[in-house]
Amino acid sequence: MKKLTNVHVKSFLADNLVAEIFLVLTIVSIPISGYSGKFILDEILTRIARNSFLVFSLVLPIMAGMGINFGMVLGAMAGQIGLIFAMDWGISGMQGLVFAALIGIPISVLLGWIAGTILNHARGREMVTSYILGFFFNGVYQFIVLYLFGSLVPLHNKAIALSRGWGVRNTLNLDPVRQALDNVLMVRIAGIKVPISTYLVVVLLALFIVWFKKTKLGQDMRAVGQNQQVANAAGIPVEKTRIVSIVISTVLACIGQLIFLQNLGNMQTYNAHDQTGFFAAAAILVGGASASKASIANCFAGVVLLHLMYIVVPRAGQNLFGNANIGEYFRQFIGYGVIALALVIHSWRAYRNAEKARMSLRAGAA
Repeated sequence: MKKLTNVHVKSFLADNLVAEIFLVLTIVSIPISGYSGKFILDEILTRIARNSFLVFSLVLPIMAGMGINFGMVLGAMAGQIGLIFAMDWGISGMQGLVFAALIGIPISVLLGWIAGTILNHARGREMVTSYILGFFFNGVYQFIVLYLFGSLVPLHNKAIALSRGWGVRNTLNLDPVRQALDNVLMVRIAGIKVPISTYLVVVLLALFIVWFKKTKLGQDMRAVGQNQQVANAAGIPVEKTRIVSIVISTVLACIGQLIFLQNLGNMQTYNAHDQTGFFAAAAILVGGASASKASIANCFAGVVLLHLMYIVVPRAGQNLFGNANIGEYFRQFIGYGVIALALVIHSWRAYRNAEKARMSLRAGAA
């Protein structure tokens, strides 16, 4: 029993190595930062509400065996185009967010279908392919926003147009929809603002994912993620199922970007979406997920750990070295490093499991 317990403990520690590293770094940085517990709690509650929806959009492609969908940035671009139309037509409040979603969701469905179709031709290389797709469609997005808006697509609100008459301004003021969702049901607890309405939306998405996993389509995605050959032999439309997972992920990323931007209240028109996939991927990996397995708990844990580090590490760097830039550089280094470390660990585990399987087959044959 003792030996079995030790094996389980070692296995748990190995499976959550990335989360443990972040937890240690954060615990060390909190007292050095000098921030009060109230300030940290206020910031982390805001960031959980702001970022969780985007992180949840990665769960289904991972379940379908397509790894981390860095192409979720396509959905973020679609949401931003919806917001540009809402600001141009002067639609404010929740109506503006809903209008932006009605514009962005059809675009994200189309982009998700294109991305899913391409990824079906890049089996085994979905993550790097989705990352490159993000760069390609970013060029298309830049062309549309910089040249087509105001020329081919008329702009009614000259305040959002560049001085030359076409193209959208670098920074778009989102005051008409600023915290429109958050303020639907905002409560104060001990002086800390808690956007209950946004949390309800995030919880509803979590419940949807739990329910979806139990549906026929959800079971098909799980089967495809485990073994495509077996799933195909069982009559599951493998390619269609993979495309659907990417489409849903892209649509959720579109809605998640709207939630994110309405909380901020402004939008960097040409680069607000750049790091969307990076931060969401880092968060879900920090939470203990891998490129082949993810859960709701991984999403929440990752958002808390990653953004807790983002809050305290820059200030801790400033207090230690007298330079806030050192903490900022360290934060960026850790953010990119955690993705690399998690993917290396995933590859090592896959290799280790394959070796164990081969050894078992040899032992059985002997």
